Amino acid sequence: MADSFVPFPRRRTVLAASAALIGATLAGSAAPVAAQARDEVARKVDALLAKMTLEEKVGQLTQLGNGIPGPNKETTDELIRAGKAGSVLWTVNSDDIARMQRVAVKESRLGIPLLFGFDVIHGYKNVFPVPLAMAASWDPALVEKAQAIAARESRVAGINWTFAPMVDIARDARWGRIVEGAGEDPVLGAAMARAQVRGFQGVQPGGADRVLTSVKHFAGYGAADGGRDYDSSYVPEVLMQNLYFPPFQAAVSAGAGTVMSAYMTLNDVPASGNRWLLRDVLRQQMGFKGFVISDAFAVESLIKHGYAADTSDAAARGLTAGVNMDMASNTYMKALPALVKQGKVPMRVVDDAVREVLGVKFRMGLFEQPYGGDAAQRDAVWNDRAARAATREAAQRSIVLLRNEAKALPLAAGVKRIAVIGPLADAAEDIKGSWTVEGSAKAVSVLEGIRARWPQAEVTHAAGGDMQRLYPLPWDAAEGKPAPKRMTDAEMQAEQARAVSVAQQADTVVLVLGERANMSGEAASTASLALQGNQQALLEAVVATGKPVVLVLLSGRPLDISWAATRVPAIVQAWFPGTEGGHAVADVLSGAVNPGGKLPVTWPRSTGHVPAFYNHNLTHDNDTGPHFTSRYATSATSTPLYPFGHGLSYTSFAYADLKLDRTTAKAGDPVRVTVTVRNTGAVAGDEVVQLYVHQRAGSAARPQRELKGFQRVSLAPGAQQQVSFTLGRDELKFWSPVTRAFGVEPSGFDVWVGGDSTATLHAEFTLTR
Repeated sequence: MADSFVPFPRRRTVLAASAALIGATLAGSAAPVAAQARDEVARKVDALLAKMTLEEKVGQLTQLGNGIPGPNKETTDELIRAGKAGSVLWTVNSDDIARMQRVAVKESRLGIPLLFGFDVIHGYKNVFPVPLAMAASWDPALVEKAQAIAARESRVAGINWTFAPMVDIARDARWGRIVEGAGEDPVLGAAMARAQVRGFQGVQPGGADRVLTSVKHFAGYGAADGGRDYDSSYVPEVLMQNLYFPPFQAAVSAGAGTVMSAYMTLNDVPASGNRWLLRDVLRQQMGFKGFVISDAFAVESLIKHGYAADTSDAAARGLTAGVNMDMASNTYMKALPALVKQGKVPMRVVDDAVREVLGVKFRMGLFEQPYGGDAAQRDAVWNDRAARAATREAAQRSIVLLRNEAKALPLAAGVKRIAVIGPLADAAEDIKGSWTVEGSAKAVSVLEGIRARWPQAEVTHAAGGDMQRLYPLPWDAAEGKPAPKRMTDAEMQAEQARAVSVAQQADTVVLVLGERANMSGEAASTASLALQGNQQALLEAVVATGKPVVLVLLSGRPLDISWAATRVPAIVQAWFPGTEGGHAVADVLSGAVNPGGKLPVTWPRSTGHVPAFYNHNLTHDNDTGPHFTSRYATSATSTPLYPFGHGLSYTSFAYADLKLDRTTAKAGDPVRVTVTVRNTGAVAGDEVVQLYVHQRAGSAARPQRELKGFQRVSLAPGAQQQVSFTLGRDELKFWSPVTRAFGVEPSGFDVWVGGDSTATLHAEFTLTR
């Protein structure tokens, strides 16, 4: 049995102080299902549970890894037929999914349908920009639309459960999975979490064209030591409550059906055996009503963590901590029946866990509609032109213009000779990014997009070298994939020389550098943010030709481009923009689309500057002398290369008339903030208006700035718009390590509004008791 140790002191005041938050969360998560419907689901669950054997109950708590044999070498179909599976993962073949679902519904004793799970992260057939890129759009409505399309394409395939959204806050760009989240900020992260849940699931689980979500990874996974994937996290509770939990809370409030527990240990207690996380916080504080699934093999890994003694101990600790379903390790299947029969795990604990799994299946409507579509339906959905067009719009709105000196962009419509250079220039698969489904639609490379946009121009191409990762993915060999072919030094030098020659013959050079898709994502943490392979040498050689250069970056994280940031006039961060990425990049380079994306992360100057984030606390006075500074002695500045929220446009915007409807209010009363934004340039454009706040004093030091609101607005040349925000209890509350409670405190507050986290337009107000 799991012991009662928790990573933080458990005090009644933590939960009591969150009563209002719990009430609001319960209302949000329960709202989609009326009380009468909830009661009907409960009756159905209890009636079915009464018919189940212990082995069938444990089956509902087991997710089979397709192809992984059972404890007695049973096949996946045999386990399903025996009622020993609640879910199956790692299959996207629609015929296989339909066959296994028929076995469950038609051939098992009770006919309970299966959940088929897969990592549908940013599209199924039509691939959208990676989640970090979608966050750069600062457009939750766009994100909701994209995930609704992904859900429709998945559900028709028979996949009814996605292991998304990933809502982990990430402050360290070395962490490979930064690409899967919304960056470093809890307010932006919460907005993106809410939008993704609504996109995937709709108003409630059960839509014929929607899928169940699994919000991951609960919690603190993005704070891994050194940015090393799977490694331990050490996070004080004040940061968990104020930084890492809010996106999860937003997803739960939006009605997320399931939550995935994380791999790592949090403050020395594995997240998948952590009762404080899974029961005290997730269920009591956040009001979560769905079920929890472990990450792959995470229950079994409780042994590897040195937390559980053996398989039986791991099963007991995982279940009693609050993990309803074991992903792929078959630990529950192997151990729980004996533990219940021996009285070591109460049947009540098993029944409660099964109720939550069955409740989700009933609310999804799986008993009435367990199957995906037929071949004709799949073809119609997967080849929907509107869906493909939506990927292009999403990519256009996600691209961030980092630098544009002397109006180097947009490129002239009549340009005659364009050299498109770089190992990613014609990388149609890499442009989609990691976590794409096998068989997804063919993508458009940057080279293809430029040729389509400038058909009259002579467009030449050279790869210029190589930039493969230094090691294969851990599962490549197991899947029979050959090691990537790498250029020799001599081949690389020859290719670089050819690229320089191609550049010299052109009027303009578009240099496409960054990362391949497998260099960001799971198991893709990096020790260096530098451009890999010979990319830096290629960059310097091409710039040395004196030709006008535009740098286009394809990546899933900020990279070290400090050299380019002072020598290349135009830099475009395109992320991994998806199926229509090449067209979207060309749209931006040509000026057909005015970029309006903003950074969801702080862009560091070098690897040595990470973790990098804007919302840090103020510290010792930096102005008292040269020895009293909070910066690296070997760096001229500790400021980022580009701040959080940064993004340029082909037009310009001016902010004015920042007003508060009151300068004094009682704590908890709303303060309305208005500002006028005007397009002062010659072309239409989008601006993301950002509101930041600082609490000057209180029971704890607060970050120097915190994002509290944002709106993306579109303005014609010369047009202006008044934008309004409300600073109320939800915006100004925080969890204090002194009071160990959420609250709004009397204090003076600074307010800034502008186009990034360094905004200077300022106002102030005071909250009193």
